[in-house]
Amino acid sequence: MSTTTDATTHPAVARPASLDPAALQEWLAAPDRPRLLDVRTPAEFTTAHIPGSYNVPLPLLREHRDELRAHLDQEIVLICRSGARAGQAESLLAETGLANVHVLAGGVVAWEAAGAPLKRGAQTWELERQVRLVAGGIVLSGVLASTKAPALKWVSAAIGAGLAGAALTDSCAMGKALSMLPHNRRTAPTLGAVIRELNEAAA
Repeated sequence: MSTTTDATTHPAVARPASLDPAALQEWLAAPDRPRLLDVRTPAEFTTAHIPGSYNVPLPLLREHRDELRAHLDQEIVLICRSGARAGQAESLLAETGLANVHVLAGGVVAWEAAGAPLKRGAQTWELERQVRLVAGGIVLSGVLASTKAPALKWVSAAIGAGLAGAALTDSCAMGKALSMLPHNRRTAPTLGAVIRELNEAAA
């Protein structure tokens, strides 16, 4: 559990590691508002994001978490679509010793359902939806093709096993692969750009 302090008018306030949309909206209205890091793909971020948030895609955060740590000296709230990727980001930052980190429970889905504001741009399918389309398409194709070539049923079985493993480990190899496609990496921020934005905001 992290602690924040507004030395002028407020005593230290304990904030839970997991915040629901109402709690985050209340905190954003306070003098000690946190910094919002959205770890979704650039395409997802462009489609819709919480105003004032910064896009730090999970692969970039994973690779450069040590460099980023030095620029994350205030309270941080991590955001993704549903909370899963934000939880991974929290674990990665915890490995660097960073303790002032929180996660928006339910992610952007819960935020939107609560009627909270979103800034919208060009529409792109969310990564989870892309995974469902690709996985479902492969399974369906494998089943249909197996009527002619029975051995192809194992393609569908492999995808099913992969999805089960993704659920058990709370990770998704297909999602990671899809996130590297050009349409998901468009306008992808560089480490330098992210650090520059964080420093400008702090100033």
